[in-house]
Amino acid sequence: MSSLSLHTVKPARGSKTKRVRVGRGNASGLGTTAGRGTKGQRARSGGRNKLKMKGMRMTLLRIPKNRGFKSGMPHPHAVTLEQLERWCKAGERVTVAALQKAHRVPASAVGVKVVATGVLSKALTLVDMTASAGARAAIEKAGGTLEAVAKLQKKGSKKPKKA
Repeated sequence: MSSLSLHTVKPARGSKTKRVRVGRGNASGLGTTAGRGTKGQRARSGGRNKLKMKGMRMTLLRIPKNRGFKSGMPHPHAVTLEQLERWCKAGERVTVAALQKAHRVPASAVGVKVVATGVLSKALTLVDMTASAGARAAIEKAGGTLEAVAKLQKKGSKKPKKA
């Protein structure tokens, strides 16, 4: 291996390429139109290289279309009975804020909905949460209750006026 000094430094292979000279006769393979196609504004010297049809239609056609439907309404975060069984102690009062503090539910969650997946054997008091019909039956069967303290507000809706 040779030592590195000023007279041994060379550019990387392939980094220096010779410019292709166009318009030097038909024998070169890039004569006549010089690789610019035929006629029109883009074929001329000084012609614009990024010409596109202007107008709303072309703009709309260029935008990628995301198929399907994504609701803008906020949805409650789903929590299963099985998860509540693992996370909570018997007789515990479970709130959305407590679940968020324990990092069980994302902080951005609007509310929590309990779904009937798994089995619940502990009596829990669920505050400000909704539940599916099956989950509600399972919670009550285990000796728990669902409390509604404050009415959940939908995102973007106005707060009720105080009388």
